[in-house]
Amino acid sequence: MQQLNLPAVDLKICKKEGKQFVFDQLRKQYVRFTPEEEVRQTFISFLIREKGYPEGLLANEVCIRLGDVNRRCDSVLYDTSLCPVMILEYKAPSVIINQNTFDQIARYTISLPATWLIISNGLQHFCFHKDKKSGEYSFFKDIPHFNSLF
Repeated sequence: MQQLNLPAVDLKICKKEGKQFVFDQLRKQYVRFTPEEEVRQTFISFLIREKGYPEGLLANEVCIRLGDVNRRCDSVLYDTSLCPVMILEYKAPSVIINQNTFDQIARYTISLPATWLIISNGLQHFCFHKDKKSGEYSFFKDIPHFNSLF
């Protein structure tokens, strides 16, 4: 796997039938270990350990409905009232983050009214905040600490 631009984390990895699996601390189960999953697990660990995000307010693989299509948000952060605050989208390090990636995650806000969006491929991280009144997005250079989201 490629070196990520995130603090190192000791992921729990095992092999089953010749395939690698990693323990997902939010879902409390082993899932297929792919480059995208490595980014997700490392980024979630970063949010919890470095940015103060409560593990109990984060969820992975959150199902939403967009029109007639079911989609999954890679991760969602909720507030203490369980209202969505942030949607996170992960890509493998080999995937270049572009306008299409942003458009993908922005569409999720149609169904899930979160105002914070983060996109990461493990090498680059992009954080946006959507103004509730204007609907315009502001770019944040750094990933905010949990306490500064509200």
